[in-house]
Amino acid sequence: MKFKRFTIPYILWLSLFIVIPLLLIVFYALSSGDSQNFSTFEFSFASLERFFSSPVYIKVLIRSVRLAVVSTVICLILGYPIAYIISKENPKKRNVLILMFVIPMWMNFLLRTYAWLTLLGKSGIINSIIMKLGFQPLELLYNDTAILLGMVYNFLPFMVLPIFSVLTKIDFKLIEAAEDLGANKITTFRRVVFPLSLPGVMTGISMVFIPAVSTFVISDLLGGSKASLIGNLIEQQFRYTGDWHFGSAMSIILMVFILITMALTSKFDKEKEGEGGGLW
Repeated sequence: MKFKRFTIPYILWLSLFIVIPLLLIVFYALSSGDSQNFSTFEFSFASLERFFSSPVYIKVLIRSVRLAVVSTVICLILGYPIAYIISKENPKKRNVLILMFVIPMWMNFLLRTYAWLTLLGKSGIINSIIMKLGFQPLELLYNDTAILLGMVYNFLPFMVLPIFSVLTKIDFKLIEAAEDLGANKITTFRRVVFPLSLPGVMTGISMVFIPAVSTFVISDLLGGSKASLIGNLIEQQFRYTGDWHFGSAMSIILMVFILITMALTSKFDKEKEGEGGGLW
C-alpha cells in the first residue's frame, strides 16, 4: 500500500497529457459552435454527419487506409528477412548490424523525409543519372509511389526491431528438436520459427500501420497538395481552417480505425499463443 503514492506522478502525467486531451477531442467532435468560445457550444453530431455524408472524405479515408496497409505489407516482406538474417549472426556482428539499421532513426523525421526530395526530384540524383544515360526524367514525386517509399523508409525499423527481438529469444533447442525429428529448414521455419515469432510480427504490424495511417508529413512533402491523406485533412482543420469540431470528428474516426487494428492484432496474437503448444 505504501508504494501507491509513487504512482501519483504517473497518474497525473497520464491524466494531463493523455486523458484530458482525448476528452477534449471527444467534446469538440460531439459539439458545434465557435471553436474558441465554449459558451456557444451545443451537443451535435453535425461534424460526424458531415464526414460520412461526403464521398470526398470517405475516399481520402479509404486511400489513407489502403496506403497504410500496403506500406505495412511491404515493411513485413522486407523486414522479416532482414530481422531473421541479423538474428542468425553472432552477437557482436548482430549488435553492429542493428546499430547501423537504427542510426538513421536518430536523425530528425522531417529531415529524413526531406532527403527523398533530393533523390526523387526532377533535378534529383536519380533523374540526373537517368538523363546522363540519355533518357527522359521520370515523375518520381507527388504520387502514391513516392508516399509509399517515404512510409517504408521511415517505418521499416519499427517492423524489424520487434521481430528481431523475438527471434533472438527463440530457444535454439526447439530448432534442434525439429531437425532431429527429420524436419528440413523450410519445415522448421514454417512449423517452429515463424509461429514463435508471430508476437513480434503482430507488434511490428501495429507499430507500422498506426503511424502510417495517421501520417501527414510524408504525404505533404512527397505527395504534394493533390495527395492528401486523412492526417493532412485533420492538420488543415486545426492549423488553417480553424474548424476544431470537424478536425476532432475526423480524429475520432481515425482513432476508431487504430483501435480496431490494435484489437485485431492483439486477438490474433493471443490465438496464436494459445496454439503454441500444438506446433507439432
